[in-house]
This record gives sequence, structure tokens and C-alpha cells, in this order.
Amino acid sequence: MTFPNFENIAVAAAEGVATIRLNRPDAANGMTLPMMQDLMQAATICDGDPSIRAVILTGNGKMFCAGGDLNSFAALGDKIRDGLSEMATILHAAVSRFARMEKPVIIAVNGMAAGGGLSLAMIGDIVLGAASSKYTMAYTGAGLSPDGSSTYFLPRLIGLRRTQELILTNRRLTAEEALDWGLLTHVVPDDDLMTDAEAIARTLANGPTRAFGKVKHLLAESFDNGLEKQMELEGRAIAAQAASPDGMEGISAFLEKRAPNFTGA
Repeated sequence: MTFPNFENIAVAAAEGVATIRLNRPDAANGMTLPMMQDLMQAATICDGDPSIRAVILTGNGKMFCAGGDLNSFAALGDKIRDGLSEMATILHAAVSRFARMEKPVIIAVNGMAAGGGLSLAMIGDIVLGAASSKYTMAYTGAGLSPDGSSTYFLPRLIGLRRTQELILTNRRLTAEEALDWGLLTHVVPDDDLMTDAEAIARTLANGPTRAFGKVKHLLAESFDNGLEKQMELEGRAIAAQAASPDGMEGISAFLEKRAPNFTGA
């Protein structure tokens, strides 16, 4: 798969894994409208391209993402309301693509994840934090309220009380604190961050993509459903997956005591 030459992100694909890097390192990978447009386009390509079977999202430079680029916000002048509304809409479209795509999304947090950067970090199916990484909401410090899905994912990941504290006080968490709170899957040495993320992504890229997609959808819906509705969805999903090429291959491989060869079908 060949991606466009994006201006604000860098994207490469190999062995079924697309690696997306936020690429404004001199501006702490701060979010601008053009960056969000690039990110949405990359997410849409990853979502629709069957050759992409896992996605890594990280940041170039010393920081994952400092959130919204306040210089670009101020430059909007009296058009700031419309400008931020457009930017949030496009960011949210990108978040939705990442959250809803069948392919597993691995977030590799290097340095600081602040504001919208923390929101982005939360959308992953697996989230790795470098040992030196830090996490803060930051929005209210600039007189703003959160966006980017943080008020959806954070209460589900860490509970209401801790979410309230993060948003209202802008408390800064270390990587170990973020792991303890449930924001991260693993903390890894700084030098191992991308190596570990790539190893996980390659393993998942060789797995049953549609089964992973069903897992993502079931978990996303579980907070809104009662027990019986959720079990009905589980029953339909496992039956459909068992009849799929990957399901049949997985069952055969297990019975034949060999490694399965999943195609993502």
C-alpha cells in the first residue's frame, strides 16, 4: 500500500502494518486543522485497505502530542468558534475510524501526551507508554473543555472520579501512574517503545482480523447493552465467525495441532 505524501504526518506500511507518526516535532506535534485532515485520510485508508491488518500511531520527535496548537487557534481571531468546530469534527471522524476499524490499533506514547494528545492515546486497543512518558489533560488550564473522545473513553478506562480529577486539576501522571490507573497496557523502556509496538503489531497483523473486529465492536457496545442483548450479539458474532474462512482455519489448525494461517477473511 502506498500512502499520499502527507505534510503533517508520516505514514509507512510493511508486513501488513501501517505506522502513522504525527510529524510536527518542532511544534510538539500540536494539532492543527491540516494535521487532523491528514490523520483522518490516513485512518480512512487504513480502515478500508485489506492489506493493512494492524496500525501503530506514535509521534515523531520528543513528544507524542501536546494537544491543540494554541498558536493556530489564536490566529483564527474572531473565526475561532467555526475553526475549532471544523477541526473537532474532523478529529472526531478520525477517532471514529480508528475505534471502529476491524484492525487492531497500537498506540506508542513517547514523551508527553497532553490535551488532545491524551485523547488520541486513549483510542488504542493496546497502548504502550515509554518509561519517561507523561500524561495530562491540560484543557481547562487554557480555559477549554475536552474533545477527541476523552470524556467517552476516560470514565470507561479509569472511572468517573479519576477522570474528574484529571480534567479539573490537570494532574500530570507518570507512565507508572498511568499504568496503575488503567490508561496504559504496558510501560516499556524508552529505547524499546517502537520495537515492542512493531512486534505486537506484526503478531496481530498475522491474526484473524475480522475476529479482532468483532471483539472491538462487542466491547464498544457492552457499556450500553443489558446482559441478554449483549449475549445475543455474542452468539451472532461467534456463529458468523465460526463459518468464516478464518474461523474454519482456526478450528482446523487447533484440531490438527498446527499453527493457523489466517488471511483476515
